[in-house]
Amino acid sequence: MKDEIKTILSEIVEKLKSEYKPLKIILFGSYAYGNPAEDSDIDLLILKNTNRRRVDRFVGVKRIIYDSNRKIPVSPLVYTPNELEERLRMGDDFIKEIFQKGVVLYERASS
Repeated sequence: MKDEIKTILSEIVEKLKSEYKPLKIILFGSYAYGNPAEDSDIDLLILKNTNRRRVDRFVGVKRIIYDSNRKIPVSPLVYTPNELEERLRMGDDFIKEIFQKGVVLYERASS
């Protein structure tokens, strides 16, 4: 992974840790799997306990991580633990692949 991407990911993770308090952040897609194209975006799965609607979560995360100077777009997905469990129970191959092949960038320590 290029240093530029590592720097961007580090900045995003630090912002999310301090301002959004997620349980876990997973990088998935082409940057995680080692085959990004020139127009690839940074795909993140963010796990958080929240009662906010999915669209409000997305908007909230986009506000936190927005950087007008960043040339690479970031596409976050925000799920609660219950939503993820339900998707896995339903046999969601997309979510399974994220857990099998994704790169955990952050995981909150259990208290």
